[in-house]
Amino acid sequence: MALYEHVLIARQDISAQQAEQLNEDLKALIEGQGGHIAKIEYWGLRNLSYRVKKNRKGHYSLLAIDAPVASVKEMERQLSLNEDVLRYMTIRVDELDLELSPVLARRDRERSDRPRFDDDAPVADVDADVDADEV
Repeated sequence: MALYEHVLIARQDISAQQAEQLNEDLKALIEGQGGHIAKIEYWGLRNLSYRVKKNRKGHYSLLAIDAPVASVKEMERQLSLNEDVLRYMTIRVDELDLELSPVLARRDRERSDRPRFDDDAPVADVDADVDADEV
C-alpha cells in the first residue's frame, strides 16, 4: 500500500462538527476498502489566501493515509461530488509524519505563551496606589 498526505478545505458555512464528520466519513471509506488512516488533524476555520467559490474562510483538515491507490482515487471522486468541499490535495509521500503538524504545533505554542489569569489570584487594589496625603 502507498502512503499519502491529504489536505481538505471545506466550506465556511458548515459547522466544525460537520467538518469533523466529513473526516470520519473519509476514514470509513478508506478503511472499508482496506486502507488505514494513521492521523486526522482538524486545523479549524482559517482564512483563505484568495476567494474560492465565494468563500473567504474554510475548515482545514489533514489526513495521513496508508491505502491502496484505488481507495484514494475513490475518495477523491467522492470529494469532487461533495458540495461542501472547496479544495483538496493528495500527495504521495515516502513515510508518514505522525508528529504534530506545524500548524497545530504553532497554535499550541501560542496558547502556552499567553499569560493565564487565575480566578484565585489576588486582585491588586487600585486605591492602594494613592497616598493618604492626597485624599
